[in-house]
Amino acid sequence: MNGTKYVAMDVHTATISVAVLDDHGKLIMESVIEAKGATIIQFIQGLRGELILTFEEGTWSAWLYDLLQPYVANIVVCDPRRNALLQEGSANDRIDARKLAELLRAKLLRSVYHGQNGLRTLKELARAYLTITKDLVRIMSRIKIAQPSVRRRAEFFYGQLDALVPLRKQARQELLADSIKHPAWKLLRSIPSLGPIRAAVVMAIVQTPHRFRTKRMLWKYSGFGVVTQTSADHRYVDGQLRRSKKPAFVRGLDPAHNHQLKDVFKSAAIQASTTKGPFREFYESLVAKGMRPEMARLTLARKIATISWMVWKKGVAFDAKNLKPQTA
Repeated sequence: MNGTKYVAMDVHTATISVAVLDDHGKLIMESVIEAKGATIIQFIQGLRGELILTFEEGTWSAWLYDLLQPYVANIVVCDPRRNALLQEGSANDRIDARKLAELLRAKLLRSVYHGQNGLRTLKELARAYLTITKDLVRIMSRIKIAQPSVRRRAEFFYGQLDALVPLRKQARQELLADSIKHPAWKLLRSIPSLGPIRAAVVMAIVQTPHRFRTKRMLWKYSGFGVVTQTSADHRYVDGQLRRSKKPAFVRGLDPAHNHQLKDVFKSAAIQASTTKGPFREFYESLVAKGMRPEMARLTLARKIATISWMVWKKGVAFDAKNLKPQTA
């Protein structure tokens, strides 16, 4: 009864389906509880032993993480896009919770970073600002008045536009007001082409540079990591196993990434490549060496991402003297 237990929660607005496995993979409990803090804590406290908990990233994940962290040994907030097992066979809340528990016990879940409470407000403000901006762009793209018959529809869209413009302005002001409280914002602002909003969004999404052990891990998360594939990596030569010298096939950039963070660094690279400064010189040197302009901008975006990570991690402002091609 006091061994390790693997607890999985399938979270919904009103209820949570829970499945509990022991360290041998045996299902020892299934339950449906109310999605209220006191009820959830009471259920967790009723379990004995070391508890390892998982639930999928979603609307309630940050609240659940903060709520249950003091009561369990470990929490894995998992990426729902990576849980391929949940797509197999029949599906309902009870089955999904049991599958999550099995994936947790087998250590097959891809975790989503949580834990920086100091940036929680900034993260939510950035989400609000980016969502409103996305809605604003979407409405503007719908307003295409080509015929008198669609004029009335366009009037409704203009009404939406009039409501969103001041709302976006307010969200921007609150995002900036909260971001300037953090020392990292001033460090990121020292990087050319990273304006106040871009710096705030980078902070809100990344939360801490120490979550990435190397710059390549940041590239992958930002959408600048290259996907390669190989096959038949080894062969026998004269009775000895040797690694094949066939080159890896490049399959493009990794599609599993944070799209908002990629947009920040891409837009910063586009601005930097057209604005006088050290990054433009870096971009032009790449083009002069024969690199295609689109690949040079991609390399510049990767460079800006790397410098942002290093500046934030080391706690020093950007210095153009340290801009070296090999660090891209």
